[in-house]
Formats: sequence, structure tokens, C-alpha cells
Amino acid sequence: MNDTAIRAIPQRVHLVGVGGIHMSAIAKVLRARGHTVTGSDLHLSPMTKTVEQMGVTVHEGHAAENIDDADLVVYTSAAHVDNPEISEARRRGIPTMKRAEMVALLQEGKQVIAVAGTHGKTTTSSLIAYMLKRAGKDPTFMVGGVIKDFETNAMPGEGHHFVVEADEYDRAFLAYRPHIAVVTNIEPDHLDIYGSFEELQRAFVQFLAQVDNSGFIVACTDSPPVQACLLPQQASPSPTVGDDMLYPVHVVSYSLLSPEADWFGEKIESKGVDGLSFVVRFRKHFWGEVITQLPGVHNVANALAAIAVGEIVGLSKREIIASIGEFHGASRRFELVGDAAGVTVMDSYAHHPTEVRADLAAAKLRFPNRRIVALFQPHTYTRTSYLLDEFRTCFGDADALFITDTYAAREEPEAGIDARGLARELPQATYAGSVVDAAKVVAEALRPGDVFFTVGAGDVELAGPEVLRLLRER
Repeated sequence: MNDTAIRAIPQRVHLVGVGGIHMSAIAKVLRARGHTVTGSDLHLSPMTKTVEQMGVTVHEGHAAENIDDADLVVYTSAAHVDNPEISEARRRGIPTMKRAEMVALLQEGKQVIAVAGTHGKTTTSSLIAYMLKRAGKDPTFMVGGVIKDFETNAMPGEGHHFVVEADEYDRAFLAYRPHIAVVTNIEPDHLDIYGSFEELQRAFVQFLAQVDNSGFIVACTDSPPVQACLLPQQASPSPTVGDDMLYPVHVVSYSLLSPEADWFGEKIESKGVDGLSFVVRFRKHFWGEVITQLPGVHNVANALAAIAVGEIVGLSKREIIASIGEFHGASRRFELVGDAAGVTVMDSYAHHPTEVRADLAAAKLRFPNRRIVALFQPHTYTRTSYLLDEFRTCFGDADALFITDTYAAREEPEAGIDARGLARELPQATYAGSVVDAAKVVAEALRPGDVFFTVGAGDVELAGPEVLRLLRER
């Protein structure tokens, strides 16, 4: 696709795939800035209804006439090359661009805080946005989930900062020029795009190379691939935050494993359903004790990243600690769906083995002495294939495991391994069919005291409310 470079955002913008989490964020910010916005998606959804309520005209399905008199057409990375709206725009000479380029245009004039990494992007970027908003900094933010405290995934602000979830899919994050770049971890993912893990790492190196001179890299050194990506940035030790600048980019490390990191989290204690407490040290000196409502040790690492960013932008220790304690997280991240017949129903967006393992471990901490039942929806056939070894071992904390049909996204079954194939590789798993069928199978298997998780990034979340309905009918 040959897109057209533009320097300013025109008045009338059409969004192909407006119901997606990132595209809907663009729609919200554009509308708030006074642009006329139209959009289309294959199916209407709660997200398309939300943007419609903000004045966006939404079409169900894709058709050439949907772009009407748009001055610019922006499309999701998931759009096919033969999408009729993109084709019509090019036929008529209307500029087109991918969503990441539009996000980069929206960032102009702001100090960009971009959160990248295989896992933890949404929670970390949401927490940073919440901190800044609570401190009166009025940031603009665009993240990959609905922040529960704001009930939105995007918000325009008059302040200096622009917080963005920097997604590596389709190399989207390479469109950004951040002042602060956070990297939470790097693991094999999106290899259908990159071809190899080495190529994925090279993209992260490029992303870090794009940080402003005098900017900051905030990096989790518990991830060896993150450490490897930092090497081009660290010919010499990084300067102390606030010192006279010695090198173009400051590198600030955080860790749960190494006390040598700039920010170190230790003495993590479970508070049961009330979350976790932990002690933070900055350069080996006691900094503070923090309480978070978020579950799981992995969220302590996410909080450390947010603490580091909060300090860089000048928030007080009191503001940072209070924000972490109040923050309720993002939707579909270890989210309570409801209770019925003595069963607690939860939802998790985890779709990579590392995320699944972390959420199930968090479930054991938060719900001790209760049976954990999981319904997992594989996300794409290729990911299931190249991460098969990890999938074989990540469900250890599930007492019962069901597998529902793969969320194919943009793929055909021949691309890898389907849900039946995955279930055959997991001796403890039961293949349960479609999401609708799986809800019935799981509801029959649940018993009082169980905690049931829907797990996956597709539409598996639809099973939770259906299971609740079936349980209530018992």
C-alpha cells in the first residue's frame, strides 16, 4: 500500500476499522479536537456505539461509498489490501495512512511517553495516564484497553504529555518519537509479521534509537532481550536522573530480581482480594512502601515502571503512591464479571503463554484454596504454533482447563495449529467447541467455590456472562 505523507490533519477523516481499540481512540481524540469523523467496521459493537455517541458517523460493513467526502482515510493494520474503502480513496486521490502514522500526527507538539513491550503495555500506560491525570497534568492518552477509572481508552488533554501504548504489531511503534520510552519485556510474538525473534528485537532497538536526545529509556532489566536491546544505548553507564546530561539518552532500569537496578521492588506480600503490598528502593535506598489493588507479581513490575516515569516527569512521591493505590486497572485485565451459584466469574485478556502463566499465578494468590477453572481461546493459528512449547507448560495453576475455538483474526487454519490441535497437546485440557458451546460445557462442570476465568484476546469474554446466566438458572 502506498500511503500519502501529510503534514497536517485535514478536517474530514474517515477511519477504516473504527471499532478497534486503537482506531476508536483516534476517533475520540479527533472528535474532541473538532474534526468531522466517519468510520466503518465489519460489525457494530459497544465501542462503535461509544464513538457514535461522540458524533462519529459509523457504517456497518465496508463499502466504497462510506468514505463520502473524506479528506483523509486512516486504516487499521488488520485491513486487507483489497478493502473497498482504501481502494476507493486511492482511486480518487484521497490521502491514506495506517493508524500509527495518524497517532504520530496527533502527538505533535506534545511530550510523548510511549509504553512498549510484549506484556504489560496496557496496564502500565493506563497507570501512567491515571497518575498524570490525578496530579492535574491533563494528559492526552491513547491506550489498548478501557481504563476503568475513566471508562475510556482515550482522552484528549490540554497538558504537555501524550501517553501512548506503543504496539509492536505491524511495527506500529516505529512511527513514534518518544521523549520517554518504556520497555516492559520482550518475548517472541507477532512472528507472522517479523519472521524471527531476532528481527523483532531489531525493531525494539530501532524504537529505542528514536527516543529524543535528552530523553529517557525506562527498561525492565529482568528481561534479557531488553538488556540486549539496551547495549547500543549504553556505551557508558547511564547518568543519574537530574544530573547534567552526559549522553543523549538517559537509561533508567527497574527490576524485581536485581537490587542493582535503579528501581527495585521487594518484600512483595499478598493482601488477598485487596491486592499486594511491596517495598520500593531507588538506587538501593528505601523509597517507599506501595499498595496496589492489581493482582499478581507482574503488576508490581508494571507499577515500578510507572513510578520511574512519575519521578522523571516531576510527580511527588505522595502523588505516585496514592495513584497506584487507587488505580483499578484496565478492562479485561483480571476483571470481575460476576458471581452466581457460589462461582466467581473473571475475565483475562491474556493470550501469550507468559501472560497466561502470570494471571493464573495471580489467581492462586488472590483466590487461595479455591478451584481455578479456565476457558482459553487461542489467538491466531500461527501464535499457537510457534509458542506451542510454552503453551504446554503455562496452564499449571489451572485445576481444570477447557479450550474453545481459535480466534483467527486475519488468518486461515492452515497457518498453524487450531484449538483442537492445542487441546491434544495438553493432557489436562478438554476441547469445548465454539464460545457458545463452551459456555454450556463449562457451566455444567462448575461447582460452588470455583473461580472461572475466560482467557484470551478474542471474543471469549462473551462466555462469562452466558455462564453466569446458566448458573443462575440452576
